Amino acid sequence: MSKQSAVILVLAFLATLAMGVGGGYWYATRWEPKVAGPTSETSAKAPLFYRHPMNPEITSPVPAKDEMGMDYVPVYQDTEATDQAPAGMVKIDPVIVQNIGVRTASAERRTLTRMIRAVGRVDYDEGFLARLHPKTEGWVEKLFVDKTGAKVQKDEQLLSLYSPQLVATQQEYLLALRNLETLKASPYPDIQRGAEELVQSTRERLQLLDVPEHQIRELEQTEKIYKNLHIHSPFHGVVVNIGVREGQYVTPQTELYTLADLCQVWVYVDIYEYELPWVKVGDKAEMRVVAVPGRVFHGTVAYIYPYLEEQTRTARLRLEFDNSDLALKPEMFANVTIHASRQVEAVVVPEAAIVRSGAREQVFVVRGPGEFEPREVKVGISAEGFTEILAGLETGEKVVTSSQFLIDSESKLREATAKMKEPQLGAINAEKQEEDAGKHEQGITPKESPAKDNHTSPIHSGH
Repeated sequence: MSKQSAVILVLAFLATLAMGVGGGYWYATRWEPKVAGPTSETSAKAPLFYRHPMNPEITSPVPAKDEMGMDYVPVYQDTEATDQAPAGMVKIDPVIVQNIGVRTASAERRTLTRMIRAVGRVDYDEGFLARLHPKTEGWVEKLFVDKTGAKVQKDEQLLSLYSPQLVATQQEYLLALRNLETLKASPYPDIQRGAEELVQSTRERLQLLDVPEHQIRELEQTEKIYKNLHIHSPFHGVVVNIGVREGQYVTPQTELYTLADLCQVWVYVDIYEYELPWVKVGDKAEMRVVAVPGRVFHGTVAYIYPYLEEQTRTARLRLEFDNSDLALKPEMFANVTIHASRQVEAVVVPEAAIVRSGAREQVFVVRGPGEFEPREVKVGISAEGFTEILAGLETGEKVVTSSQFLIDSESKLREATAKMKEPQLGAINAEKQEEDAGKHEQGITPKESPAKDNHTSPIHSGH
């Protein structure tokens, strides 16, 4: 290698070395780690205490780790918080509010009404049921109506009954009539009056034994004793049950027939407890049954039973429906809609806005962009997707209707943290007051006090 080439190599090496040193100096002077120094206000402040990362009720005055090795979270004094802010106040970045899908609605005043839908069961009207029993002992001679379900008319003969007591009473009535005819011309008024009273009492005895009026008149006209007594239907209806057959011996305890008039029916409906405040006697009802498609039956609420069903925890209503054409049959199932007549004028919010936790109900009121205040309210009835607010909220205030459970969790965490801060802040304030008092004794005002030395971050300790 020539002497000229050696000089060129030395010069190139020196130039490269100079460039490296210059670049390193520029990089060292220009670059600064983002974590260096107490650049943020939070890092410059000492934490009040440290809380458990999973359970905020567990705290420590010094840094610590939980059972899984996670560091306790430092808790700083919130300089933005004021004494006027309510406990549990939540502040969330507006971007996060949008990301978690927070929706709001305004409290408004409106009239609440309700339609109650339930399943009903058709049954007999108990006021149009008749159970026929004989008033005396005897034997069934003839059944004129012998089929269950048969239709009968009012005063139609159902059966004939032979009773020795009825035969004897008829004989006594005829004797009383003859005796009255004989003593009618008696000069003694007491004897004549006694004969009349005997006729009257004997006739009443026949009536009390359910002897039909036409048979009594025939007995008076023909003076012929009838062997059999006729039992008649008391109204138009159908035979629900036949309790005897021909030749059977009966007593007053024997049920001869069960008759029902189906021109009007009852419908039983069970509703839930929270629907009871809406219903009252006289409310209109509509009913539809599968057996009569396309037809709507109209009725009314006739009675609200004063107790709840033990098994289902529901209240029973009795509705009345006209059934002149006998389209409705007992034991049918029906879909019933009750149009509650009660109307409530109230301040309401959507039902979804109510957060029910334990024995209280609360809503989250929007105080500003990203600011939500938990507020306990007193609720009333609910209808049409809205809930009545009796106390705690005014018309026009905005409440959260979605994602409020996420906000509720954050609110409870803030409230618990605030409660734990109180003793710490009290101690800090007491310490500050003692320090200020000492400075006043030395003639130094708080503004003249020397600034505390900032603790240097370990990253900068070597610079």
